[in-house]
Amino acid sequence: MGAALGLLLGTGLFLIWWSCWRPDVRHGARAVETTGRGGVTVRLRDTLVQAGAEQVSVQALATTCAGIGVTAGLATLAVSQSPPIAVCFAVIATWAPVAVVRARARRRRTVLRDLWPEVVDNLASGVRAGLSLPEALAQVGERGPEVLRPAFAAFGRDYRVTGRFGEALDALKDRLADPVADRICEALRITREVGGSDLGRLLRSLSTFLREDARTRAELSARQSWTVNAARLAVAAPWAVLAILATRPESVRPYNSTAGATVLAVGAGTSVVAYRLMLRLARLPEEERVLR
Repeated sequence: MGAALGLLLGTGLFLIWWSCWRPDVRHGARAVETTGRGGVTVRLRDTLVQAGAEQVSVQALATTCAGIGVTAGLATLAVSQSPPIAVCFAVIATWAPVAVVRARARRRRTVLRDLWPEVVDNLASGVRAGLSLPEALAQVGERGPEVLRPAFAAFGRDYRVTGRFGEALDALKDRLADPVADRICEALRITREVGGSDLGRLLRSLSTFLREDARTRAELSARQSWTVNAARLAVAAPWAVLAILATRPESVRPYNSTAGATVLAVGAGTSVVAYRLMLRLARLPEEERVLR
C-alpha cells in the first residue's frame, strides 16, 4: 500500500513538473528544433528568408561575418599600424553582412506589404469560383505577384506529391517567413479543418486591412526617412574621418596609447548606443511571427 501511494505521489509530482515546460510543436505534430521562440538564430533564419537568401544558412552567414571581420582588421592594421583602430574596423566589418541582409529584408518586406492584398484577392476570387483551398493557393503560383509565385508554386507541387494540406501549408510558411502569410495560412487551415462559410468575408476584410496598413506605413516612412538617414550619416561620419586618418600612420599614433584606445572605446560605445536609440525611437511597430 505504501509503495503504491509513493508511486502515485511521484507520478503526480512528475506530471506537475512536466506541465511547466512547453514543447515547441508545429501543427500536424511536426516538431522542430530551434533555439527558442524569437531566439537569435530563429530571427536570423527568418531575416535570410525575407531577404530572398533562403539558401544561405545562419552558420554560413556567421562564417562570412567572421571572415570579413578578420580580413578588414588585418588590412587596417597593415595600413595604419594601430591595433585599436584595426579592432574597431574589424568589429564594423563583422557586422556589415548582417546589416546588408537586414536592409535587403526590410526592402523586400516593404515590397511584399503592397502585394499581399493582391494575393488575398486572388484567394478570395478562387474560393468564390468554387476552387478548393489547395487549388486556390496553387493558382497564386500562376496568377499571383511575380515575387511570390515560386513559393506558391512549390506549395502546389508539395500538395500534389504528398496530398497533405497541413504539411504543405507549413512548408509554405517556412518559405515565406512572413506574419501576413502566417495569418492567411492559419485561416485557411482552420477553415479546412472545421469548415465554415465566412472565408470569403474574412479574406475581403483582411485585404482591406492590409491595404490600409500599407498606406499608413508608406506615409509614416516617407515622413521619417530623412531623419533616419541624417542620423545614420551622423553616426558614420566620425568613423569615415578616422578611416581617412588611418592612411597616415603619424596621424593615428596617439591612438596606440591607453588613453587613445579609451577614446576609441568610448566613441564606439557612444555610437552604438546613439544608433540603437535612434532605431528604437524611429522604428515603426513590426508584426511578429506569433503563428509560425
